[in-house]
Amino acid sequence: MNQLFRRKQYSDKDTSTNLLRVLGVWDIVFFGIAAIIGAGSFSSLGEAIFRGGPGVILLYLICGFACGFTALCYAEFASRIPTAGSAYTYAYASFGELIAWIIGWALIMEYSFGNIYVAFSWSDYFTSFLGRLGMHIPDYLTCSYTEAKKAILNGSENKDLINAWKTAPLIGNLKFIVDVPALVINGLITWLCYVGVKESKNFNNSLVILKLAVIILVILVGFAYINTDNWTPVNPENGVESFMPNGFTGVMSAVSGVFFAYIGFDALSVLSEETKNPQKTLPKGMIISLVLCTVIYIALTLVLTGMVDYRKFDGVGDPLSFIFEKSNANVAWMELVVSFVAIVAITTVLLVFQMGQPRIWYAMSRDGLMPQRFQKVHPKYKTPSYATIITGIVVGVPIIFTDKSFILDFTSIGTIFAFVLVCAGVLMLPAKEKVKGRFHLPYINSKIIFPVIFIGGLIGFYLWQPEFFHELADWADPKEGEFRASIFFFIIINLILCVVAFIKNLSLIPLIGLSSCLYLLTGMSHENWFWFGLWFAIGLVIYFCYGYKHSKLRS
Repeated sequence: MNQLFRRKQYSDKDTSTNLLRVLGVWDIVFFGIAAIIGAGSFSSLGEAIFRGGPGVILLYLICGFACGFTALCYAEFASRIPTAGSAYTYAYASFGELIAWIIGWALIMEYSFGNIYVAFSWSDYFTSFLGRLGMHIPDYLTCSYTEAKKAILNGSENKDLINAWKTAPLIGNLKFIVDVPALVINGLITWLCYVGVKESKNFNNSLVILKLAVIILVILVGFAYINTDNWTPVNPENGVESFMPNGFTGVMSAVSGVFFAYIGFDALSVLSEETKNPQKTLPKGMIISLVLCTVIYIALTLVLTGMVDYRKFDGVGDPLSFIFEKSNANVAWMELVVSFVAIVAITTVLLVFQMGQPRIWYAMSRDGLMPQRFQKVHPKYKTPSYATIITGIVVGVPIIFTDKSFILDFTSIGTIFAFVLVCAGVLMLPAKEKVKGRFHLPYINSKIIFPVIFIGGLIGFYLWQPEFFHELADWADPKEGEFRASIFFFIIINLILCVVAFIKNLSLIPLIGLSSCLYLLTGMSHENWFWFGLWFAIGLVIYFCYGYKHSKLRS
């Protein structure tokens, strides 16, 4: 039992590595922008707007706030532990081996499964772009079998998916439906990650500059077409104009789509062993990229919800080009430009995620929790070559039989859970000596401040929305019951944190990060929690069958 929670000791002076250190501050910033601004803005933003209406901007602020404090916690760990592994390595230092394994297993969910969704999004934009140029790929080669079958069974009005099912050739009794563009881009990105981080860096930086230029163009052009009435649409149930037409519950139901936009920033900490002066460079790069991306997302959301009524975004997978279609702003040249740059943007997300996962396995293998082959470094390219190939396979195979709606929710809950443990882990770290030139998380005593902030905020929210608290115990409501139950437990946990903060004099910044991330979990449905629990049950079986026996910490 002692081994399960035995912590691994890391030295902040240990910067030796078999990998190539080539990344500077702005390389980290560009990788951050590449990871954060991609599928979240060019794909899942449409679904988020449809669920939450213009009020979804509040959710971007909440997620940005939570991720900001979480980024400071990642930065503190990165300044202490300059090795690859991200939250897995940090959990090993603060919670012990079992929790480290659980986090490593969650990161597989984040990076590998997240890239499945991103590959699907890339395919959607690529085929859409070719269609605007007059080139057409057969529908049964541009979607997954599962998506097409669901469309038939559910009576979907999506003509492309229906046509894919009807026109697909038969192989025996099975219809041949495969998303070929998604498989091809996964293969190309895997190859690029295999041949070296330096090549990946140069490719990424050039694409990010192009992506930012076009996003700024979208904001500037779209601003001229804003109709401010769209920011206060009429609620269909009561006929009242509202910034949140579906209520705050509707806004929170979009948390998976919104948070998916932010999950990439923690991938930067995986690059510790390929970063020059990681104790200083990583924290600075992470924080700069997160602030820039939050500002961009807020501006984009304001433009999109101002140009087009939020209800029109139902099922829209390419929202940034959709707003310029003939039925909306009718700016054909912008529609074409955005479609092209979306391909570029999503490619950079694939690149960063595909670089992150092999380095998690590399770190876990080095600790004995994964087979030794995962720590194999290519003698020429200085990349974790075997782990990179396996990552490509892990992403590629599910593309054939899964669909993106399931993957989106599945990925987000695992990432938020990892963020919760990182923030909690910082609370358990001992004080460290300040070293000039390295990041140091400021200590602010939360003894009084956190209870005042939380309890004061709770009272303020009660005065603003008293009816919500009057119905808080009604968990049977089919529309808001799950959210009320989640909020109830969120309040209980935070009241416990208030007591602990008062007794233990906890640090305020990681405590606010922990509380913020716990709040994001309240937007998850029971289906999310079921699949999340099943995934971790599988992970625990693998750990006790292999990792526990081969752990180097144990030997």
